[in-house]
Amino acid sequence: MLTVDFSRFPLAAGDRVLDLGCGAGRHAFECYRRGARVVALDRNAEEIREVARWFAAMKAEGEAPEGATATAMEGDALNLPFPDESFDVVIISEVMEHIPDDKGVLAEMVRVLRPGGRIAVTVPRYGPEKICWALSDAYHEVEGGHIRIYKADELLARIEEAGLVPYGTHHAHALHSPYWWLKCAFGVDNDKALPVKAYHQLLVWDIMKKPLATRLAEQALNPLIGKSFVAYATKPQLPATESEPATDTATTTETGAKA
Repeated sequence: MLTVDFSRFPLAAGDRVLDLGCGAGRHAFECYRRGARVVALDRNAEEIREVARWFAAMKAEGEAPEGATATAMEGDALNLPFPDESFDVVIISEVMEHIPDDKGVLAEMVRVLRPGGRIAVTVPRYGPEKICWALSDAYHEVEGGHIRIYKADELLARIEEAGLVPYGTHHAHALHSPYWWLKCAFGVDNDKALPVKAYHQLLVWDIMKKPLATRLAEQALNPLIGKSFVAYATKPQLPATESEPATDTATTTETGAKA
């Protein structure tokens, strides 16, 4: 289940991609299938080992095109082990709501992103998340849990303050909001409650079968109760430096552009 919409966030074969806080690796796997050179980074060693196993299995099954590469590694989002401008694309999905120093994380992402590169940020949406918090303290008051709820304009302001230029937003996973409301109402660890169990089965069926009826329903409901808010931005191109050689006929400069 992807939160980033790759029709709005296109990848080219050979793009250098960082999936920051990759978790189980869903976006990293999709980028690998699309021919990217992927680094999946997370501080959870167990999840990184599992992601590495899946990368190896995908390679063995020929799921990634020739030239694509994939690496899974442990790392700290506030101290990324990469040189400046190492990546063409950075994805951070459902991570920033966990990290106290979200400005520091954005600064590190901007540092490792090349000028002209693209970034995708996804976080829980304010309205559905607020309901979860109201229904259950256990939903968010856990070690490593959600420490903030972003409003859309607040997240976009953070992105702009970091020096990025937003170019698009949308909401995703409307059908998942009622599931989490049920989880919070019946107990976040109570998967046996009949409403929770039944709705989970519906979601699994929807993910596996992708029926047109539920696809259309989710598309219609996403603006209203989409569980995730997704923002896309670019890092501005650098202007030509004074040290670059000039010609007798013209001076060439680079200008920023939105993807």
